[in-house]
Amino acid sequence: MKFGVVAGALFLVPQVLVPQLRAQQSRRSALPVLRADVKMVLVPVSVTDRRGATVSGLDQKNFTVLEDKVPQKIVSFSTDDSPSSVGVVLDVSGSMRNTLGAAKDIVQAFLRTTNKEDEFLLLTVSTQPAATQGFTTDIADIEQSIGTTRPGGMTALIDTVYLGLSRMKDAQQPRRALLILSDGIDNQSRYSESELLRVALEADVQIYSVIFDTGAAGGTSSGVPFRPSMIAKPGARGPEQQGPEMLEKLADKTGGLHFHVRNHAEANEAVINVGQALRSEYVIGYQPPESGSSGKWHRIQVKLDRAQVQVHFRTGYYSR
Repeated sequence: MKFGVVAGALFLVPQVLVPQLRAQQSRRSALPVLRADVKMVLVPVSVTDRRGATVSGLDQKNFTVLEDKVPQKIVSFSTDDSPSSVGVVLDVSGSMRNTLGAAKDIVQAFLRTTNKEDEFLLLTVSTQPAATQGFTTDIADIEQSIGTTRPGGMTALIDTVYLGLSRMKDAQQPRRALLILSDGIDNQSRYSESELLRVALEADVQIYSVIFDTGAAGGTSSGVPFRPSMIAKPGARGPEQQGPEMLEKLADKTGGLHFHVRNHAEANEAVINVGQALRSEYVIGYQPPESGSSGKWHRIQVKLDRAQVQVHFRTGYYSR
């Protein structure tokens, strides 16, 4: 991915079609409520520098949005720190045995970046997917659940992410995300990668991945978001590396970020960047043209009039 003006492929999100919306212009000044029959596409967008840190202070005029290559008129723009519903997917399988302690620590670091109204759901990856009973705003409860986890078992990573996306339907907050902490290995799931990707593209959920280079999955790491141009094509890599590529793809397609980390310091920096990205999203709204048929895929592109930055957004949506 080249730096500068970015045409949609690298991360960031539209949050579905909504029949009613109280649009927000610039920071917090409200516009009149749109008519109930007007549909809108909301596109959460994160902008990061070359180190993965969030770039703030941008205005509506800095952005251009296209749907199916056609420029769209931006009718709402906000930068509010809205509450989030976050599902934390923690890999506790046997391949994470030597890394789980660090993973637990950085989850706690991530929780310290949150909004007091955020709610959380913990899911653990092992031979069978597991999840806590429901979303909670009690961070201490989540930390206690994390503290009691022990490594072991096979790795049903795809199944656990699939479960996480399903459980996000119970979320109460408008901004929804999954944070996955794993080495990317999967040797147990019943669902396929293609099935998971389809569900992820239909969901109004951003996926963020912190990928631990434990040696089991191979690869290199840099501590900054990976881009497809930085890694070899799938055919040039071993089968054990397809899992990390899957986590990269999920983040790219849904508008999240993904980081490869080699040590505790890089992992800690990664989750701090994830927290900042969630807190500092630009939410761009536009009225889509009539698609003519339901279930059609519409490609979204977000461009920015700045160099040396990366723009992260969901690559498209299925019309309802």
